[in-house]
Amino acid sequence: MTSTMEIRPKERDNTVQRVMAPNVASKSKTKGLPDGHPSNLLGRSPYFVTDLGAAYLGDSLEVLRALPTGKVNLVVTSPPYALHFKKEYGNKNKKEYIEWFLPFAQEIRRVLCDDGSFVLNIGGSYNPGTPTRSIYHFKLLIDLIEDVSFHLAQECFWYNPAKMPMPAEWVTVRRIRVRDSVEYVWWLSKTPWPKASNLGVLKEYSEDMIRLNRNGVRRSVRPSGHVIRASFDKIDAGGSIPSNVTEGALDAFPESMLKMGNNAANDAYTLRCKKMGIKIHPARFPASLPQFFIKLLTEPGDLVIDPFAGSNTTGAVAERLNRRWIACEAVEEYLKASVFRFQDGAESNGSRQAPLFR
Repeated sequence: MTSTMEIRPKERDNTVQRVMAPNVASKSKTKGLPDGHPSNLLGRSPYFVTDLGAAYLGDSLEVLRALPTGKVNLVVTSPPYALHFKKEYGNKNKKEYIEWFLPFAQEIRRVLCDDGSFVLNIGGSYNPGTPTRSIYHFKLLIDLIEDVSFHLAQECFWYNPAKMPMPAEWVTVRRIRVRDSVEYVWWLSKTPWPKASNLGVLKEYSEDMIRLNRNGVRRSVRPSGHVIRASFDKIDAGGSIPSNVTEGALDAFPESMLKMGNNAANDAYTLRCKKMGIKIHPARFPASLPQFFIKLLTEPGDLVIDPFAGSNTTGAVAERLNRRWIACEAVEEYLKASVFRFQDGAESNGSRQAPLFR
């Protein structure tokens, strides 16, 4: 799909600079966007727009508050984590984190449709000075459910084999802990029955399942008490139901353990940032993470929002999957570089997992 894009980097002296990507339209043409375009939901000027989405520079809480109630199908995001060491992208400390995040969560719940979902990727951390883990993210989850009234539809896990062995003191110096390579991905919803279909993320049948289908199975009872029926070998659904742990590519292993690295050095976004001398976002999640949940929880034409967009991986994936999107980012340099994701072929690499969360 060809993308119509208007880029509005920083305004100085009442002039607007434009960064033109290959499929960019003129300012006058972008004014003709259809009524259903996401930019029409907000009474403010976007930083840039595409055929299906709008990116905003500024305070994401203000953007969320400006959105009408009940118009969003999916919020998928990875906010700055509460880490012991401060990061350049603006993380809060653990004592402040829950109090800081809950106003965002309240607005996210308000803007979601009744059957909408909120997917939150959040990492853990160590307590300062000791080789023990903080439980701030579990406390946050409890508050999201008990105070904000979300339902926990399912917990998933992102296995990132590219994570550094930190803290070095405990992992590589004293060697008394192992590398922390897993982050939580919580699928939250307004009701116990959010819109979802695992038919969108089916994985290929295993060789064992194909063999069972070929040879047939007999009705039996496992030692666990589970009944294996004669229909167990059927493969007419078109694929195997994924679990909440995966290892690999979206079309092969979509499970709850999502195995994806985030250290790509040769993808189109990274290469173009280097070429243009623009700072690369230091904490990107892989395209396959939002892709999995967008395909699981939305349909073409639905609205997806990432209030902590960073390099706007979510928006780029949503555009490619024919979903409308809104992104918000407080750091202009990151948002400016995110335009590279919408140039021809930018998301073609690294958007699929190896056979099976930004």
